[in-house]
Parts: sequence; C-alpha cells; structure tokens
Amino acid sequence: MSPWWHSLWPAGAPQPGPRWVVLDVETTGLDPQRCELLAVAALALDTAGPRPQLRLHDSFEAVLQRDSAAPPDKANILLHGIGVGAQRRGVAPAQALSALQQWLAGAPLVAYHAGFDQAVLQRACRAHLGQALPNPWLDLADLAPVLHPAAAGTAAGQALDHWLQHFRIPCAARHQAAADTLATAQLLQRLWPALRRQCPQPGFRAAARLAAQRRWLA
Repeated sequence: MSPWWHSLWPAGAPQPGPRWVVLDVETTGLDPQRCELLAVAALALDTAGPRPQLRLHDSFEAVLQRDSAAPPDKANILLHGIGVGAQRRGVAPAQALSALQQWLAGAPLVAYHAGFDQAVLQRACRAHLGQALPNPWLDLADLAPVLHPAAAGTAAGQALDHWLQHFRIPCAARHQAAADTLATAQLLQRLWPALRRQCPQPGFRAAARLAAQRRWLA
C-alpha cells in the first residue's frame, strides 16, 4: 500500500454489497474549466441494508503535486488549507488519479454540486490519464430538494451548509475534502428514509431519476 493512499480495498476481496462512493475535490479556483485539481477525498458506503453504512476503512485521500510558477493565491489557500509546501510534496497527478480510478472500481459517485467535482476531475483524468472516469454521478444538491421540498427553502437550499444545518450534521472543517466528504455521506444517510418512501428498493438509477426531476423543474 502506498504511504499516501488513505485506504485500499484488498485486491480480489468481495465488495460489501452495493458500493457507492461519496467524493469531494479541492481546487485552485471556482471555474471548473480552468482551475487545477489540488486534492480529492472519497468514502465508500454499503447501501445493501435499510440504511447506507459508512465504510471508514474503505476510503481514499490524496493531495496532488503542483509546482506552478504562478504566485500562490493566499485567499484560496486559506479556504482549503493546502499550502504551497503541501502542494509541492503531493502525489504526482497521474499516479494519484490512476490509484483513484483503480480504487473506485466502477462504483457510482455521489457529491454535492456534483457538476463542479465531475468537470474538474474528468478534465484532470483526461489530461493525465488520457481518459475520463466512466462512473455515473448523483448530485445530492438535486436529490435533497426533491425528497424534502419543504426544507429546501429559498436559494439557501442550494448550499450544502443549509442541509447540514437542517439535519444537524457536524462538519469538522468545511472546504476540507475529507471532512466535506464525510458530511456529504452523512447527508445521504439522512436522505435515505425519504428515498425509501418514494422507492421501496432505492438503487442508484432510481435516485438519479428523482434527482433529474429537480433539474427538469429548474
């Protein structure tokens, strides 16, 4: 096991039932078509039972190596806490992304405002691996308002902080990939009962169809 790799499911070991992966990225900016990927964290869940179970030992975390000649953006560093030194000591992007692809093993991906994470990650994978990840994506920013329309409120309902506050989910450090991933995974757990009420057997495709309702209405 590589020392930087937070965790790796043993090769050849059976996966614990339907395995979904919650993912979050940290970047150098807010434009998904221009910013660089700085870090990625992911956490697997077993969705076979009545409620998704966090698989804390089945997780991934990496800071990508970056040695840019551009001056550091201090405001950006203060936001995610990944300083210049940490960026220079990070894992080579091709190595980190190849390891991530292997660890994901085709699992469906869940994120909050997934479009941003997906655009940044896929652009990085194309640049360093020559191909995008084939995994399907689910956006909890779309699913949550469909399952809890009364709690969605106004524009505040579009923010992850709104839903964390609504369900009283703590987050150790917002805008830190591993902490945001854990909080997003716990949000999926809180949404699950409402998902089961609408889908007695809530698979990934059923959840994606419900999330698509939000996009269609918008």
